Amino acid sequence: MNSAATQAGSGQTAGPKKINWLLLALEMRTYLALLLVFAYFAIMAPNFLSVDNAVLISKHVALNAFLAIGMTFVIITGGIDLSVGSVVGLCGMVAGYLVLNGIDPGYGWSIQFNTVEIVFLVCMVGIFVGWINGTLVTRLNVAPFIATLGTLYVARGAALLLSEGRTFPNLNGNADYGSAGFPWIGAGTIFGLPVMIWLLVLVTGIGIYISRRTPLGRHIYATGGNERGAALSGVRVNRVKMFVYMFSGLMAALVGIIIASQLKASHPATGEFFELNAIAAAVLGGTSMAGGRGRIWGTIVGAFVIGILADGLIMMGVSSFWQMVIKGLVIIAAVVIDQFQSKLQTRIALSQEADTVR
Repeated sequence: MNSAATQAGSGQTAGPKKINWLLLALEMRTYLALLLVFAYFAIMAPNFLSVDNAVLISKHVALNAFLAIGMTFVIITGGIDLSVGSVVGLCGMVAGYLVLNGIDPGYGWSIQFNTVEIVFLVCMVGIFVGWINGTLVTRLNVAPFIATLGTLYVARGAALLLSEGRTFPNLNGNADYGSAGFPWIGAGTIFGLPVMIWLLVLVTGIGIYISRRTPLGRHIYATGGNERGAALSGVRVNRVKMFVYMFSGLMAALVGIIIASQLKASHPATGEFFELNAIAAAVLGGTSMAGGRGRIWGTIVGAFVIGILADGLIMMGVSSFWQMVIKGLVIIAAVVIDQFQSKLQTRIALSQEADTVR
């Protein structure tokens, strides 16, 4: 009889152990995916492991990572921001316009800006678009998908109107106005590393600090986990949502500035489909589309997976059409795995509650 009880007990503990191992594997999926794609392209793609290619990939990853960090905060609150790609294009065009023309009131004189002032003004444009998104979601109760879809079109249209669809070329700046340093933002280096990499390190550190060490970070997770419960607990839910959309707009403005300064030109079509890569990086990094769960560091790893996958496929000569198909499959797989992980966590929680009752 004791033997039978022992066997039954061991059988009951074997199941939870397997589930826990499976849950651990699911939580580590982003790191496993990064390891797999890196190993695959290191073997299959020529010159993949070269220093020049590593720097190039890091630059591409940085652009996506900025947007993905902002997107992570938005998704954690249970929202979505489809406008970031268009905001990148709009802010790039604003930067190009200010570098070339300044502001001309039409009285025979103009206001010119130095590089720092240009960066500040462009960032304010991105924050303003984020404020509009936040206002639509919090004050007018527009669904985040619809609100940001609308601002996607508005921002893209504004970018086209600013130059009537033309490119702003030769953004070398003017030494007399203090804007000659504008190209340095996208093409300069500090201690041998591109400026944008240092900016990414700074933004990542800020994002991790906010999410882990501040009341605001706890309120962001609480809002996404249970919005009504958070509101009843004293969390100012509307302010939290305003912050995440404005922060996302700021990240989009930063990417627009970097691209315009890197190319020394700005085009109104810049940033098309950038929002999809940002969402993919966030979800692949473990951010739940249902809200309430996500990590900035996981998002950075997810951005590296997307970046290595994209550049590796290009180096192998894979058609751009197939690249879109593969990226789409990666997004679908990430969401499916996330749903499975959520169900598994719920199952474990219910099992633990049942054990406690016993």
